[in-house]
Amino acid sequence: NIQSGTLFLTKVNATMWWAWPFLPALVLLSELSVVRVQTAPCQTCRKLTESFIKGLERTATKNFGGGNTAWEEEKLAKYASSETRLLEIVEAACEKADFECNQLLEQIEDQVETWWFHRQQEAPDLFEWLCIEELRVCCPPGSFGPDCKECPSSPGGVCGGLGRCEGEGTRLGDGECVCDPGYSGRLCQSCADGYYREKSSNDSTGACAACYHSCKKCAGPQDYKCLDCKPGWILHDNKCVDIDECGTELARCPSNTFCHNTEGTYECRGCDQACVGCMGSGPARCKKCARGYKLRGAKCLDVDECRDHAIACPGLNEACINEEGSFHCDCANGFIRRDSISDPNKGLFDDMTDDEVLVLQQMFFGVVICAIATLAAKGDMVFTAIFIGGVAAMAGYWLTEKGDVMLDGFLKGR
Repeated sequence: NIQSGTLFLTKVNATMWWAWPFLPALVLLSELSVVRVQTAPCQTCRKLTESFIKGLERTATKNFGGGNTAWEEEKLAKYASSETRLLEIVEAACEKADFECNQLLEQIEDQVETWWFHRQQEAPDLFEWLCIEELRVCCPPGSFGPDCKECPSSPGGVCGGLGRCEGEGTRLGDGECVCDPGYSGRLCQSCADGYYREKSSNDSTGACAACYHSCKKCAGPQDYKCLDCKPGWILHDNKCVDIDECGTELARCPSNTFCHNTEGTYECRGCDQACVGCMGSGPARCKKCARGYKLRGAKCLDVDECRDHAIACPGLNEACINEEGSFHCDCANGFIRRDSISDPNKGLFDDMTDDEVLVLQQMFFGVVICAIATLAAKGDMVFTAIFIGGVAAMAGYWLTEKGDVMLDGFLKGR
């Protein structure tokens, strides 16, 4: 035993030495794993137990599968309470991609076995025994928080039956009522803003129904039954009338935008690009024209600098291109820009003299003929024929004006 213990400690030390460089990462992963499980512990436990119960139902009519069920149950105990059945259920309890479920299942393996072999008869509700009593991650219905306090209730039920208790069924939450739409109050018994109480045909309390969209409080659904108005509206003869913030000093819009009124509010929209400040959309509502624009009649219109300026582009061989609110200078056709100057767009051989071109032509054909002659010298009949034909063809074209022009253009890049 001492030798076994020493060997075990040696292996542990070797493992820790190997894992030491990765210790920070392992700690971080461990912390992240705990956080992921703790995000919704009750929901994860509930999902696991529901899947376990489905596994019980799925295996209810199964047996060991050996063919002699009576002998198997006599010798191996009953399949219904066997470890074989438990393993089949556990293996299918969580989907492979469900990290929280698989991790929780690994952590509570002992509790599941305890319930299966010893507590199943006296505690048939696995969820209640495991999630509420053992793990203490859930609460019974109608309770919440670490101590499973009762949720606010009335004769109508939790939150009057018109809302839900924050954290109900879990060890989380503050127990306050989150009311259904249209209801408010501690037990959701009042009508929220924008709703009114409908009349009931019997003595029961009527439901809360929506007011006209501009009413904050009302006596009915019509627009003339408003008692108070939502922000952006004003009450007049029991009707809520839209306030035009743009016609008052209520609107606050940044520079170079204008106010646009909408129902119950307003929005700030950008001025036209021709404007510096505006009173509305379009170039006719400018307070001042932007640079590159000029007031013509009632509108700020683009200035054509290429037409209005005598020398818009002072450089030689430049063309003026007008743009909306501006212009730019580009090189005229046949010219390219070099060092901010438009130079003629010349070919590769444009600066060479005719004598230099002739020398290049001779060098080119000399290289071609030499290469073909080298291949022909090896006795290859195909290259020999190409060599003879090529020499004859080039000699003929060399002596003609057409050939000279063709070669000259090719070498000059024209």
